[in-house]
Amino acid sequence: MNIRYIALLLACATTLASAQPRQEIGNLVLDGVPAHSARVAATLDNWLAGRSASFRDFLPDGSMLISTRFGDAEQIHRVERPLAAREQITFEAEPISLALANPTAAPAQFLYARDRGGDENAQLYLHDLQTRSTRLLTDGKSRHGGALWSRDGRFLAYQSNARNGINQDVYVLEVANSTSARLVVSSQGQTWQPLDWSPDGTRLLLLDYRSVTDADLHIADIAKGTTARLPLPKSGIGGARFSADGRGVWFSADLGEEFLQLRYLDLADTKPRTLTADLPWDIDDFEVDPSGRYIAYVANVDGYSRLELRDLGSNTTRRPSGLPAGLISNLRFDARGTQLGLTIESATSPRDAWSYDIDKDAALRWTRSESGPVDTQRWQAAELVRYPTWDRLGKQPRQIPAFVYTPRGNGPHPVVIDIHGGPEGQSRPGYSPYIQYLVNELGYAVIQPNVRGSTGYGRTFTQLDNGRLREDSVRDIGALLVWIAANPQFDAKRVVVMGGSYGGYMVLASLVHYGDRLRGGIDVVGISNFVTFLNNTSGYRRDLRRAEYGDERDPSMRAFLQRISPLNRAETIRKPLLVVQGLNDPRVPASESAQLVARVRGSGGEVWYLAAKDEGHGFRKKANRDFYLKTAATFLEKLKE
Repeated sequence: MNIRYIALLLACATTLASAQPRQEIGNLVLDGVPAHSARVAATLDNWLAGRSASFRDFLPDGSMLISTRFGDAEQIHRVERPLAAREQITFEAEPISLALANPTAAPAQFLYARDRGGDENAQLYLHDLQTRSTRLLTDGKSRHGGALWSRDGRFLAYQSNARNGINQDVYVLEVANSTSARLVVSSQGQTWQPLDWSPDGTRLLLLDYRSVTDADLHIADIAKGTTARLPLPKSGIGGARFSADGRGVWFSADLGEEFLQLRYLDLADTKPRTLTADLPWDIDDFEVDPSGRYIAYVANVDGYSRLELRDLGSNTTRRPSGLPAGLISNLRFDARGTQLGLTIESATSPRDAWSYDIDKDAALRWTRSESGPVDTQRWQAAELVRYPTWDRLGKQPRQIPAFVYTPRGNGPHPVVIDIHGGPEGQSRPGYSPYIQYLVNELGYAVIQPNVRGSTGYGRTFTQLDNGRLREDSVRDIGALLVWIAANPQFDAKRVVVMGGSYGGYMVLASLVHYGDRLRGGIDVVGISNFVTFLNNTSGYRRDLRRAEYGDERDPSMRAFLQRISPLNRAETIRKPLLVVQGLNDPRVPASESAQLVARVRGSGGEVWYLAAKDEGHGFRKKANRDFYLKTAATFLEKLKE
């Protein structure tokens, strides 16, 4: 469905809308969206004025590359030492988050990636820190990702769909010569992703990803272009690295069991052993130091992060000292293996870059991000709760985990149910000034449920919504509404659902099934019809989504997907709806929102529609995102009345 047809749908729908007329403000398209409320306009900017910083990599001189935002979009900065001034290096109009330092180059250089307008066709660029020059390494139009430096810094490996626009192949590029990109592994329907170079630079460790619970590891011979599958059972796989001597592979996988455990496979005897059997939780991230002595890993313990460091020589484990509690990501050792870089955030503190000195058992803070001109003492931590749902485990009701942010003072408080996307995702207690605004300024309680299908709670739980079980996760929202009604601190007559991507589908499905118990919904880049979604999503993603939602080419499954799609019951959506869409979205195309807006308005429903011409799967530029959040806050303020 092209942009002209989307515009036609919306033009027809606008004639049926009784709200504000269609208008354009810069790259934003507003259709039926009123002016922001005076209260929101006066208060929200302060909450959104802060920033966060994320660790990306160490440069060879020991300084750090971070990403943070001082303008409209996140860019790469260099920090010479802990808490030194941030020196901005990239000045692009588009957001940049990836930065990988050449491990050996002098003067230093690093790789970064960016797309255009959220289209996710990321290009790879090489930046020289001495000359301040930047060079495009890829073709300027295809999709690229998974970039890795070889240990000697001469070569890059990456995945790309340049061959036909769909298949994810693996290429190797000699960095000194941008015309030398060579196709090493050609996809025959696999979604290849390079994970690591062998220490001698002759092999690549590859992931063949089919779904969150079904993937394989392969080793590719770069000279021959051949691959060999590692002898592992069908498994969900989180990541993998060669051992320092190249004789084995460290990897996180469930191997058909419940959780992603950290494991080691000797390539000679091919018998995996498990390092974290005492942790009945997923291993989110891990990293091996260059010498092979240490391995750091982060466990996802009921939504919270636990960092551990294993000394492989003495077979001892320690919990690093001095690091604040919070969600931990982006683990990476420096070239000497003595410093571990990482990012930490929490519900009450922004993301910041940290390192851990292994020899001194000491934490070092590299950035101190600003929260804006608001009193952070007012910020509310998340409370982990579990509520009973509609089915049973044995003799007891199944319990659904959720994070709850509750305003101070006596209730009952109006409620926002914030549903994550994926569906293979997980709500976790991270940094969100917008949630804090809803709680502290608008007086909403915010509940983030991890309905069935979420990751982090075991393979069985993740698969409970697959295929024909899709609406079982929607029923978990129905059970949450029952729990809210039974809890006197919440106002069951003022509940709004909000979510993005798959969470947007959940919003629409909740309005279809439970509209009589809801005040309204906010659908951000959501799926409205699974069949049209699968037909129109980018070709490189289609088979991945069929593994989760079902294959629409099968007549029986197609009929099922049509039956559960909110678009086909749009006339039942009688509560106010805010729909938000990036017009360059390659995942959930803009046609999903356009057809829904037209159908709901055609049935007499109220829809506010906000779109951005320079965004994709979500709003990443600050000006666009701030406008969207002000619109959403105005919508929520209205629904409180």
